[in-house]
Amino acid sequence: MKQIIAFLIFIILASCKSEDSLEKKVLQGNAFGTTYTIQYFTNSSFDAQKQIDSVLYRVNKSMSTYIYQSDISKINRGDSTIVVDALFKDVWQISEIVHKNSLGYFDPTVGSLRNLYGFGDTPYHETINAKVLDSVSALVGFNKASIKKNGTVHKDNPNIYLDFNAVAKGYGIDCLGTMLSSNNITDYIIELGGEVLAKGINISKNRPWTSAVEAIVSQVDNRKAVVYFTLQDRGLAGSGNYRKYRIDDSTGKKYVHTINPLTGLAEQNNVTSATIIAPTCALADAYATACMAMGFEKAKAMLETLKDVDGYVTYVDANQDPKSYSTKGFEDLILK
Repeated sequence: MKQIIAFLIFIILASCKSEDSLEKKVLQGNAFGTTYTIQYFTNSSFDAQKQIDSVLYRVNKSMSTYIYQSDISKINRGDSTIVVDALFKDVWQISEIVHKNSLGYFDPTVGSLRNLYGFGDTPYHETINAKVLDSVSALVGFNKASIKKNGTVHKDNPNIYLDFNAVAKGYGIDCLGTMLSSNNITDYIIELGGEVLAKGINISKNRPWTSAVEAIVSQVDNRKAVVYFTLQDRGLAGSGNYRKYRIDDSTGKKYVHTINPLTGLAEQNNVTSATIIAPTCALADAYATACMAMGFEKAKAMLETLKDVDGYVTYVDANQDPKSYSTKGFEDLILK
């Protein structure tokens, strides 16, 4: 029986009280196969739920591989007439940046491999051998796809499968933040599936919003934090392989959900989790995935060269002892 367990960042969302003319609002719901909680302060009224639903609909229609009639699903089925929207183009550009900075370890064309291993939206392949892996790996490479001037997507091979799931959720959160800002909301926190965008402060506490990274030894029903930190005007995302994996029914082989696009392998490297803070949630989302695929030394080297991107990475050393690393910028945010 296959086993797939979701990874979540442990988020601390402090309870708030109404303060003078500003009223605290809390909205919760379902989106992108998970749940969301949005907290914000306002002294005006607008149909927030309607606008939230509109944002989520547009992101899904553009980039959800789980919706048959979405633009990306049609493109993946070989429809070369689809003119992509501004959201799709934004995510493509973000992906190009992270693809370059991660030396190719972040790659939206990894979708065929994700499906092969059973982490995508199609049935997984019963037999994974060298021949099958080579065939599928030939479809991977972000340089094998492009957006043409007329807004349609070109793929060198029609079977290339685009998958923005490692960035689209973060991008969707950013879009929700843009919606709130357009309604003159300056202090809010959005949590969706363990990813967070925080703006302004927690007004009732008169201090920045607070989040935490979950210890990898935590149980699903008894989460424990390893570090607490402040989050202000930035996005947060994390990824980990310690809960999300699949055990092959016939061979007993373990496949982790983070796939190395350069080797095509879904095998555990020495990184166990990566928590990234960046100017946007989309960037944090993509860089967290890249860190998981790169292994610790490459991930550390990348983080030390990135401007305005900070991270907390857990890994095991050569003796299989658990270790952690954080950038100086992340260290500065940790609550002592």
